[in-house]
Amino acid sequence: MPILIPSEKPLCLFKSKSYMSTYFSKVIKAGERQREFNFRQASANDESRYSVDVPDDRGNRVMFSMFRNSDGQWKTAQGSLPVWIHDAEAELDHAIEENRKAELSRKR
Repeated sequence: MPILIPSEKPLCLFKSKSYMSTYFSKVIKAGERQREFNFRQASANDESRYSVDVPDDRGNRVMFSMFRNSDGQWKTAQGSLPVWIHDAEAELDHAIEENRKAELSRKR
């Protein structure tokens, strides 16, 4: 609530900005198993990067980023990821694009 001082304009103590971030999950077959990948858009102003996490076979979270390359395809950024993540790159690309199209149609 703003503090009112007589004969002056209201003093606003807080400014709030709303940032929408895209978050979604998708079950994708990777490494001979169905795995739930969690995707989060890096920031509302950056549509070229997603943070992704997925549990490995032991239940530990593997976290990595995906970037859109010059051809418009989504690729993993790190080289030291498990092979099953690299092998699932095409499915991860498809999941991001599918979600982006769904978001665009909701905004219309």
